[in-house]
Amino acid sequence: MALLADLQQVLVRRIDRVLFEGLSFTVSDGDRIGIVGVNGTGKSTLLRIVAGVESPEEGEVRRGRGSRVGFLEQVPELPPGTVGGAVGEGWEAEAALERLGMGSAVDADVKSLSGGQAKRVALARVLAHPSELLVLDEPTNHLDLGAVAWLEQRLLSFRGGLVLVTHDRHLLDRLTTRILELDRGRAYMHEGGYASYLEAKAAREDVAASAESTRRNLARRELAWLRRGAKARSRKPQARIDAAVRLIEGTPAPAVRSAELSGVADVPRLGDHVIECVGVGFCYEEGPMVLAGVDLVLGRRERLGIVGANGSGKSTLVDLLAGRRRPTVGSITVGPTVVVGYYDQLGVKLDLQARVQELVAGPHRSAGSLADIELMKRFLFTDELPFARVGTLSGGERRRLQLLLVIAARPNVLLLDEPTNDLDLDTLRILEDFLEDWPGALVVVSHDRTFLERATDRLVAVGANGAVAEVPGGVTGWIADVEAGDRRRVGSLPSLASKKSNATANRRRPTANGQVALGQLLRQAEKTVARLQRQRDKVTEELTAAQDHLEMNRFGAELAAAQAVLDEAEERWLTLAEEAESRG
Repeated sequence: MALLADLQQVLVRRIDRVLFEGLSFTVSDGDRIGIVGVNGTGKSTLLRIVAGVESPEEGEVRRGRGSRVGFLEQVPELPPGTVGGAVGEGWEAEAALERLGMGSAVDADVKSLSGGQAKRVALARVLAHPSELLVLDEPTNHLDLGAVAWLEQRLLSFRGGLVLVTHDRHLLDRLTTRILELDRGRAYMHEGGYASYLEAKAAREDVAASAESTRRNLARRELAWLRRGAKARSRKPQARIDAAVRLIEGTPAPAVRSAELSGVADVPRLGDHVIECVGVGFCYEEGPMVLAGVDLVLGRRERLGIVGANGSGKSTLVDLLAGRRRPTVGSITVGPTVVVGYYDQLGVKLDLQARVQELVAGPHRSAGSLADIELMKRFLFTDELPFARVGTLSGGERRRLQLLLVIAARPNVLLLDEPTNDLDLDTLRILEDFLEDWPGALVVVSHDRTFLERATDRLVAVGANGAVAEVPGGVTGWIADVEAGDRRRVGSLPSLASKKSNATANRRRPTANGQVALGQLLRQAEKTVARLQRQRDKVTEELTAAQDHLEMNRFGAELAAAQAVLDEAEERWLTLAEEAESRG
């Protein structure tokens, strides 16, 4: 097995922190290493070191003799000229451009490309040239599901070494044989894919919690002994007492996800009328229609995902819903209670000299309020980060801040355009937990299969003809179409408008043939059971803490009612699970 890269005792610092130290690992033929960690922990820096673009402050990096490296940077730079000239000649270059949705742009000047288009061209350039080691930083950013499926197969067939950073958990679990986790200056190597990494990380944090409990108990016993002291002593060892006190009062480094984002206070109430599109069409200047005949109604608890090929008009549709663009034909009406929060692919422009907590507070609140502190904490802006100037943040931390600012504005309609781009996996899990119980309406444009499955209840696709059609089977149905290379169904489906929300608006919407996708119902039932379990547990805690018999009676009745609702939801989940098993 040929050695491709070997890192020994590598150290990299930043002004305010150590990114990693004492980091050692080897990449050989056949290795597939995924690198994970919160934004700002040094993932992109480590990739640059592995690729040979950057050198560490300390440590040694050895490379295999004659091994060629294909490196995709997070924000790549292309050589001047045409797209075809940048990628190169040959059938592999043509195939890569075609599969990544850039086949028609061979003669385009690279200066005319958007950031997403440039990333796809750079990926094609890397894949079209022979290499023994591929180092890829967020390769799925700006790819549609078809391109992601092709990339997955392409990387599975690659015989060399692979080191990548990606937010696509499905891809990470399918491709990787090892996961390297960066966590506050430390590195942990996990054998297996993403699921194995999650299990190992949970086990490590459980062990750390147990060890901390033992450490503190031992310290308390020593402190008690020191304070009691021997009767014959005239002076007590004050230095050892002070050391024991510091040991007890000291706290270990918290887990990365020490708090989950369970909700946001002061979200304004959303009325029955949210956003409704009737016969909407749109075109740019005198060009062809990008969208046509769009009929769409958003409900109060909408969980809508939008998919489609790159360039099909998904972002344009969200711009219309947000009021950033006016329809060329048709009408869009917005309810009087709607407060839109829009997290787009570019993000709001940030003042590099401003401090994080000042931006979170905004112009109408004082910086450092308890609500804002809790919000920053839940979005992993802890320790010194709330006081940091934006200009000192990493690119990923700035994207996380942009998302935080959208949430901090307390919208009741949230529009997310490719939210998984440039966000770390921990932030994505926090966001998914938040969206599960968030009381507003949600519209998501994404090509991330895991995020769509967890965050959305209903899926519509923008077809090649500009029509917006509901996708029978949800994410699973869409992926099946994509992998079969058949998008004709999307273009030929009639546009569907959702029903306005009512007391049962949280249930899954029917598909075009009037049947509800079983997989969607099962996922919704799982979410409902999890939510009801949390409600029951909360009432149980309140009952345990009750001080008098009146409170105990009240909480006891609430607990009985909560358990009855939970039992009913579990029965429904079991029924659906049995039906899914019999069909499978």
